[in-house]
Amino acid sequence: MKNIAIITGASSGLGKEFAIQISQKYDFDEIWLIARRQDKLNEVADLINSQSNFSLARPIVMDIQGKDGVKEFKNFLTRENDNLEKIESGINIELLINNAGFGTYGPFEETPIDRQMDMIDLNCTALTGICGVALPFLRKGSHIINTASLAAFMPLGNFAVYAASKAYVLNFSIALAAELKDKEIQVCALCPGSVSTEFANVASNGARKEVKGGYSPVKVVAHCLKKAYKNKKVALWHPKWKFNAFLSRIVSRYSVARITYKYHKRPYKQDKNKINEAEEVSLSQFN
Repeated sequence: MKNIAIITGASSGLGKEFAIQISQKYDFDEIWLIARRQDKLNEVADLINSQSNFSLARPIVMDIQGKDGVKEFKNFLTRENDNLEKIESGINIELLINNAGFGTYGPFEETPIDRQMDMIDLNCTALTGICGVALPFLRKGSHIINTASLAAFMPLGNFAVYAASKAYVLNFSIALAAELKDKEIQVCALCPGSVSTEFANVASNGARKEVKGGYSPVKVVAHCLKKAYKNKKVALWHPKWKFNAFLSRIVSRYSVARITYKYHKRPYKQDKNKINEAEEVSLSQFN
């Protein structure tokens, strides 16, 4: 049986770092790197294959967004398993990392609704579907890591749909962990705050090139893998993130949403003539 790891959103940021670290720390037969940008995927795969003595990184160009994306992933997974069953015993997914996702800055009414719906299709629909179609290929001792966000703990003004989508990821992951406990399949939700990735550039349509005060993805990913393999349900690396998550239990949800709307505004481009261009750029970068 071929033991594999699967990472979505693997072309940059946290996904790329997950790929690098698991290739160095764990012995998988293959690491499937899934994203839309072939050039970036090839760079990550070449880097891993040049350094790893264990795993073979395999770039897989695929748009996993929405129901159609999940169907494409399912068909690919089924074909791979059927082919392997002819010579081996099929596929065992030891590690599934649902990392693909993106966000948008700005008030809900000022953000193109198609872009918001695309966000839900990727952050929620794709993640849910991939978990579902992958489950038959997970065994005792397998792990699922779903990338949520610190934003998952409270509703946020100027970040309404993104925070709501990540709240879904967090709650879904914890519930799934409870359901899979008896099968000894572990689920962990990664809930990072600001990390130095392409996220801000995409969310702001280019108005902010980097996340303000972003931390290195290296420590965030290392901490998450450590917690996931200790069977923890949530991974929060920085003490400030843990404190903010704790505060969410005692402060008014509406107050936080109102305060962030009024006083925590992030830069974003709102040029209506460039909406289509901005959407095309963001969709090319979100994974």
